[in-house]
Amino acid sequence: MVREAGDHRSRYACSSGGKSGQVETARTRWWRRGALLGVISGIPAKCNITSTTARLLQIVRKWYYNAAGYNKYGLLRDDLLYETEDVKEAIRRLPEDLYFERCFRIKRAMDLTMKHRILPKEEWVKYEEDGHYLQPYLKEVIRERQEREAWKKK
Repeated sequence: MVREAGDHRSRYACSSGGKSGQVETARTRWWRRGALLGVISGIPAKCNITSTTARLLQIVRKWYYNAAGYNKYGLLRDDLLYETEDVKEAIRRLPEDLYFERCFRIKRAMDLTMKHRILPKEEWVKYEEDGHYLQPYLKEVIRERQEREAWKKK
């Protein structure tokens, strides 16, 4: 069962960085929304703040995660990373099963977007389930690149 999401083309018309009235792609929208989530989730969960502030921050994180909307298409946060050379290399190093799962999520999300539909609520990715599956590989790629650059400087 898939629900209608409605046509939101006019709502997402580009205001800058393109011709007037140009419609953003769904992936660009998801990436923009995911970038802010990265800033919010980048704040350490165990920093020296009061428990009330920590709970409030957790509530804001969960609210923004749901407001971003990419979880309604079955996408994870790491599916939205802008594909720089480092990210492309990290994706290439993914184990086969993780790579195929990533491809399936992206294709399904694109299909749902073209049909102007979203997944049923019970299939949405929850905040607690959204793991950073690409981060270990990405950190390794960045560390190797920095090591190569330091080696070339010598």
